[in-house]
Amino acid sequence: MTTRQKTLTPKRSFYPKVVSVLWLLFIGGFAAFILYIYAVSINFLNLFGEMPDLRTLENPKSEVASELYSADNQLLGKYFRENRTPVEYEELPDNLINALVATEDIRFEDHAGIDPQSMVRVAAGIITGDRKGGGSTLTQQVAKNLFDTRSDELNNGLLNDITGLRMLILKTKEWIMAVKLERSYTKREILTMYLNTVDFGSNAFGIKVAAKTFFNKKPEELKVQESAVLVGLLKAPSNFSPKFEPENSKQRRNTVLAQMVKYGFMTDAEFNQLKEEDIVLDYRVESHNIGMAPYFRTEVSKDLLQWCRENGYDLYADGLRIFTTIDSRMQKYAEEAVAEHMKDRQKVFFEHWKGRNPWVDENMRELKGFPEMAIKRTDRYRRLKARFGEDTDSINYYLNKKVPMTIFTWDGEKQVEMSPMDSLKYYKHFLQTGFMAMEPQTGHIKAWVGGINYKHFKYDHVRQAARQPGSTFKPFLYTTAIENGYPPCYEVLDTENCIPLPDGKMWCPNNANNKFSGEKYTLRKALAESVNSISAFLVNKLGAPAVAQTARRMGITTKLDETPALVLGTSDVTLFDMVGAYGTFVNGGTWVQPNYITRIEDKHGNVVAEFVPKTVEALSEETAYTMVHMLKAAAEPGGTAYYGLRFRNGLKNEMGAKTGTSQNYSDAWFMGITPDLVAGTWVGGEDRSIHFRTIALGQGGRLAMPIYGSFMQKVYNDKSLDVSKEPFPKPSMPLSVELDCEKYNRGVQIDSAQQDEFLNIPTEIDLDAEI
Repeated sequence: MTTRQKTLTPKRSFYPKVVSVLWLLFIGGFAAFILYIYAVSINFLNLFGEMPDLRTLENPKSEVASELYSADNQLLGKYFRENRTPVEYEELPDNLINALVATEDIRFEDHAGIDPQSMVRVAAGIITGDRKGGGSTLTQQVAKNLFDTRSDELNNGLLNDITGLRMLILKTKEWIMAVKLERSYTKREILTMYLNTVDFGSNAFGIKVAAKTFFNKKPEELKVQESAVLVGLLKAPSNFSPKFEPENSKQRRNTVLAQMVKYGFMTDAEFNQLKEEDIVLDYRVESHNIGMAPYFRTEVSKDLLQWCRENGYDLYADGLRIFTTIDSRMQKYAEEAVAEHMKDRQKVFFEHWKGRNPWVDENMRELKGFPEMAIKRTDRYRRLKARFGEDTDSINYYLNKKVPMTIFTWDGEKQVEMSPMDSLKYYKHFLQTGFMAMEPQTGHIKAWVGGINYKHFKYDHVRQAARQPGSTFKPFLYTTAIENGYPPCYEVLDTENCIPLPDGKMWCPNNANNKFSGEKYTLRKALAESVNSISAFLVNKLGAPAVAQTARRMGITTKLDETPALVLGTSDVTLFDMVGAYGTFVNGGTWVQPNYITRIEDKHGNVVAEFVPKTVEALSEETAYTMVHMLKAAAEPGGTAYYGLRFRNGLKNEMGAKTGTSQNYSDAWFMGITPDLVAGTWVGGEDRSIHFRTIALGQGGRLAMPIYGSFMQKVYNDKSLDVSKEPFPKPSMPLSVELDCEKYNRGVQIDSAQQDEFLNIPTEIDLDAEI
C-alpha cells in the first residue's frame, strides 16, 4: 500500500500546477492583449501608426457630393469624386434595415462594436481552413469607411510593413474605433452612417444614390426584393452588379432573402414568391455628361472652384447646396428647341455638302490639309506626340488605325469602328449652337444650352466661345446715334457710303443683296431691315471708337477692333455678353451683369454666401426705350424677324429682335427681347471655315431664329410660368424725341444738311465726355 501511495502522490500535485500555469498564461495573455490594445491606441514608439483623433471621431467625415439646384428647386446635377448624398434614418425602409442586419450582422443590436461569437467563428475557420464569412461588425465597417483606417497616412508605423502584423494592426484599430463609435452614437446613427458611406458600385456611394442609380427611387420607396439586391451588392459590387452580372445578382439577392427568412423577417411563402422574380432595373449612372444643363453646370463649376479655394471648401466633398437662377422648365424648353431645330438643320447641312468636305476658303474651295492641322489641336495627338516625338510614321499609324468607338448621331449613339482621323472628319461636319435666356431686370440666367451634345462636344458656345455677331452688333451703333441726337425717324439715303481708312484704302460696304436702292430709310427701318449702307453713314459721322465705348459700357468684354467694319459685327463677342447687353435696353438703361448663383449653403443648411450682381447705369431711360422701339421694328411687317416669329411660331405679343449673319455665313445669330426675357442664339460650325455656301441657308433668320421662336412658344404655352405678354413698359418721364415718323416728318421738312444742323449733330464725338 505504501509503495502505491508514493506512486499516486505526484499525480495529485500535477493538476493544480497545470491549472495554475494555464491561469497564469491566460492572465498574462489577457494583460498582454490589453497592453497591446493600449499600445496601438497611443502608437507606442511609433510602432503601429496614428489613430484618428477624438475630433475626427466627434465629427466623422465622408465625402458628400455638392448639389446644384434650379430656381424652382429641381436638382440640376452634382459635383463629386464619390457620388454620395446622405439620408436620415427615417428615410430608410424597414425591409432594407432587416435585410442588412440579417445578412451582415444579426447581433448588431446586442454587441458593443465587437462580436465575440463572430471572432471565435473566424478564428476557428482560420485553424480548420473552413472559413464561413468575415468577423467584422457593421460598426467596424463604419469605422473603416469613415476613418479610412487602412490609409497609408494612419499606417506608417515601424511594424506596419510586416505582412502578418499589418492586418492584425488594421483590425485592432477598427476594433478600437468601433468601440468608441458605440459609445458616441446610437445604433440608429451607426446604421445610418453605414448606409451613407458604403460603395454600391456604378459610381453610387451611399444608399440614396444607389436606390436612384439602380431603381430610380428614393430609399423609402424600395421594395423588399430591391433592398435585397442592394444589400447583396455590398459583398462585391462588381461580382453582384444587377446590371452587368444579373444571374449572380439574382442568386445573391435570394441569399439575402433566405437570411431574412432564417431570422424571422420574412415568411417562407413570401420568399418562395419573390425568389423566382427577375430583377427589374431602372438603371442610370449619374455623371457630369448627362442630365439637365450640363454645359451650364460645367461653366458654373469654374466660378465655384474659385470661390471654394478662397473660402476653404471642397466643392467635390463638402456637400454644398448651390442655388442657381436657372428655371428647370425653361431649361427643358431650350434644350428641346435646340434639339428639334439642330437635328433638322444638320440633315440639310449633310445634304448641302454631300460628296464634298465642308471646310472651305473664302472662295468656297476645299482647304487642303485641314483635318491634318485640326487633329494637332486634339488631346489624342498631343499624347501620341509625347510618346513618339518626331516619329511621324508611328503617330500617323495610330491616328489612322481603326478602333471601336461610340459616336454621336441625331438618332442616338452608335457603336462603330473608326480611326481617330475619320472620327475628327465626321465630327467636323456637325453644326454647333449656343442659347441663353435671361431676366433683364435681375440678370438671372433662366436657360443655358452650350452645344448640341455635352458628352461628345464639350466646348461651350455661350460664354467660352467668341464669334462674329454680324448685324446683331448694329444696335450699339444705333444706340450711339440716338445718344448723339439722331432720332429713330431720321432719314438717310440707301447709297454707297465709303470711309477712308488709315492705310489710304476706302471701306465701302455692300448691302446683303449687293444692291443700293437709292431710297430714303428711317433709322428704325434701316435697323429692322439691316441695311449696311446706313450703318456706314452713321459710323462715318460718329466714329468706331464711340460705338466700341457704348458696347463696352453695356457689358461687352471681348476685344473690339475700332475700325468702321466694327459696326457690321466683325469683332468677336460672346453670346453671354450679348444677352446681357440687350438686357440693358429692356431694363431702362441699367446693365445688370448676367448671373446664375443666388446663394450657397453648407451641408447643414447654413447660408455661407449670397451673391448680388454688378449693375451699371449704361444708358438713359429714354435712350433705352427708344432702342426697344427701334428693335420692335424687326418683328413688324418688313422686318427680318416678322414672318418667322409671327407666323411660324405664332408669337403675337410685343417683342423686339435682331438677326445677324457674318460675311461668309459662318456665324448665324438671333437676339430677341420681351419685357420679361432677353434671349440670344448662335449657330455655326466649330471652325469658321465650316458653313453653308449660300445666305439663304446660312442667314441668322433661317439658321438661328427658329430656336428662339420655338423656345418662346413653349414658354408661353406653359401656364405655370409667369412670363408676361404685355407691352414694354413706357419710361417714367415723357419722351423728348418723336417716335411717330409721320408726325416727325410733318414737323421737320428740311433737307439732310439742314437737318444735321437743326439736330446739332456733331461730326466727331468726344469720347471723354460724360454720357
